[in-house]
Amino acid sequence: MFRTIYILLRDTGRRPWEVRWLRTDCLDTDTGEYVLIWDNHKARRNRRRLEISRDTAFAIQAWLTIRKTLKVPARSRTFLFPAARHGYDACIDADTMARTLRRWVDGLPELLTDAADKHGQPLPFDRNRIFPYAFRHTYAQRHADAGTDLHTLRDLMDHKSADTTMGYFKVSIQRRRAAVEAMRTHVVDRYGQPRPTSSATAYEARSVAVPFGNCTEPSNVKAGGGQCPIRFQCSGCGFYRPDPSFLPAVEDHIRALKADRETARALDVAEFVVRNLTDQIDSFQNVVTSIRTQLAAMPDNERHHLEEAAAVLRKVRAAAPLPLLPVPTFPTRGDPS
Repeated sequence: MFRTIYILLRDTGRRPWEVRWLRTDCLDTDTGEYVLIWDNHKARRNRRRLEISRDTAFAIQAWLTIRKTLKVPARSRTFLFPAARHGYDACIDADTMARTLRRWVDGLPELLTDAADKHGQPLPFDRNRIFPYAFRHTYAQRHADAGTDLHTLRDLMDHKSADTTMGYFKVSIQRRRAAVEAMRTHVVDRYGQPRPTSSATAYEARSVAVPFGNCTEPSNVKAGGGQCPIRFQCSGCGFYRPDPSFLPAVEDHIRALKADRETARALDVAEFVVRNLTDQIDSFQNVVTSIRTQLAAMPDNERHHLEEAAAVLRKVRAAAPLPLLPVPTFPTRGDPS
């Protein structure tokens, strides 16, 4: 039972009390994938659905097989993890979960970090940092390291605000610097032509991240990306400097521009509006094609290294949101202006 609890904490990132309150019908399938059904009591959102791996689902199924052989009190009949001792609780209590995890962690013969001391020997991991709720932070960090989009991670964590999600992961200065060093030689201009940056310092100091790439326009850099002179029409700007870390954002924008073009055509707008959207699509597509071609020509290990660096930089930008596209505002009828 405790092994299954540990697997759920580790693999799902649910809060300890959300795991202890799971019901025996918590496992479902959706289009061939396993789904965990759980209750977010903190936010009063019940019957939430979280896609889980097959290994996690198999662990639940294995425990359910064992559980069917147990004699449990009537009050515990619907809970996945019945109370381990006599009392009023219908399911396992949080203190028992924490104490059992602590006994197991303290009994491990060796627990090391990936850092080394001055002699090159791995440093021991601080076992006090392992407790049930810590697995929720580990879950978020693991997804962030894999480059999961911030809003997707927010949904996985079941947070209302992405600001809350950002408090669960971080990027080390060393990893960010290494990612910039790897990315700076793969910068292109708006035509898709190589425009490598001279150094990691120049990449960070002389450009600023905007929605679809880096910008080197001095006044916009000075304003932190919020004062674009041409309102983020990056594909037509000579200061536009995208790189592989922006590929998902550029490709999403191309899809949005195509949808806007179809809407414009349906509204029978002037031809210059459709032409402007088409020109932007073609220009952004040239950038994507150029970067994709460069990536395809790389050796597998070099491409994998660059993709990891791109994921790190996307995570950095997720923690410091990009400036939003400007939206015009109109005075209300009661506004004297």
